[in-house]
Amino acid sequence: MDPIEYQPEGAFLEKTGISRESLLQLGPSLEAARSEIQADLKAWTAGHPPAPDKDPLDAGFIDLPERILTDYRTRREQSELGRVLATADRLCETVDRVVVLGIGGSYMGARAIMDACCHPMYNELSRADRGSRPRVYFDGNNVDNDATQGLLDVLGQSESIEQPEGGWAIIVVSKSGGTLETAVAFRQFLNRLNSTLKSPSAHSLGDLVVPITGTHGKLHDLAQALQCRDIFRVPNGVGGRFSVLSTVGLLPAAVLGLDVVHLLEGAVMMNERFQTAAVGNNPVLDFAGVCHLLEKERGASTRVLSVWSKGLEAFGLWYDQLLAESLGKSERGALPLTAVNTRDLHSRGQQHQEGVRDKLITNVIVDKYRRDPLRVGQSQWNQDQLNALADKTMPDIMRAAIQGSKQAYRDDNRPTADLHLPCLDEHTLGQAFQMLMLATIVEGRLIGINPYGQPGVEAYKRNMHTFLRST
Repeated sequence: MDPIEYQPEGAFLEKTGISRESLLQLGPSLEAARSEIQADLKAWTAGHPPAPDKDPLDAGFIDLPERILTDYRTRREQSELGRVLATADRLCETVDRVVVLGIGGSYMGARAIMDACCHPMYNELSRADRGSRPRVYFDGNNVDNDATQGLLDVLGQSESIEQPEGGWAIIVVSKSGGTLETAVAFRQFLNRLNSTLKSPSAHSLGDLVVPITGTHGKLHDLAQALQCRDIFRVPNGVGGRFSVLSTVGLLPAAVLGLDVVHLLEGAVMMNERFQTAAVGNNPVLDFAGVCHLLEKERGASTRVLSVWSKGLEAFGLWYDQLLAESLGKSERGALPLTAVNTRDLHSRGQQHQEGVRDKLITNVIVDKYRRDPLRVGQSQWNQDQLNALADKTMPDIMRAAIQGSKQAYRDDNRPTADLHLPCLDEHTLGQAFQMLMLATIVEGRLIGINPYGQPGVEAYKRNMHTFLRST
């Protein structure tokens, strides 16, 4: 499997960027942060209570891919991953639609996996063209009345809940069950699902509802009351925005028929590079170092993840949450922004090219497409004057756009970096998820901010409950 590559040459600008030497000089601090993270993992594994400035310490995501794979290779069907695969297969045999309910890290990673690795029009394909896998929808991430009713309308079109072609199921993700957006959506979809079941029915609610939750709490109690056939746990020591490579992301991916083993193996490969490679050849440390230096020395407090594939927009939004919630504390932390190109060159592109010099643009470039290249082609209607480009392909045009935008930024001394993905598949995505999660933790340790926990988010939740109960 090919590794992803981080190439920061576009950030090495004399007056507005940084130098390669400054990155190497930062090396001892980056290596110290790496050692600290490894020590944190050992302390967490041993069950040692964290120091006050490291509470919470949700370091369990770091070696989670290794632990899941070891368990699976040792115990197969009895392992957690074995159960995930069995549940996914059961749902595939039972229903044609699965609604994944969750907010933040409870859904964003799964959505990113689907958009990056599945057919771009996956839900519009026939069941046969989907490999007899269910359509997958996401809700419970907002309290948008019309959007929720729209999905309920689609589910209500099912002719018969008793047949796979008409049936649907729910995967609900919430560690406590107390997050209002997801809890309200779950009530709506649970009531609708219950109303579709005939009596007697071949299926019970417990067959069609799969919770991923904690060992106690509101959702845990509700799952027990529903007698859910399969209940999965949000792993201890893994915060929501770091949970994509746990059952939270693996179960929806398995429902889609994706290779979750390769996803985890990609993360393991990135862990090995993080642990062993030196600064200058370590994508985790180099990414964290370049971002940190540009923010510190050049005021690049806006980080644009410029993805050159529509399939990576949800991945960019996943990273937005990761960076914002991890480092946006104590009146510090860079502002994340996802741009999808070439689309956003016609909107944000002007501001990025000639606006305030507060940005680092990281280009996420897919090197190889899954499908054969589409040519522009000849046409008898040449009013668009494209016959001159008839032999060019859409990948040719994309490459020209990437090169052209990078040249424009370079000519105006605007710092950029490139993250090359060999292709869009599970192994590559596993590497990318793990790289950015580790880099975020490295930067947090580098600047003295605890990257775990999100106290600001809890404040809005408390206020929302107060207003609801006072009106």
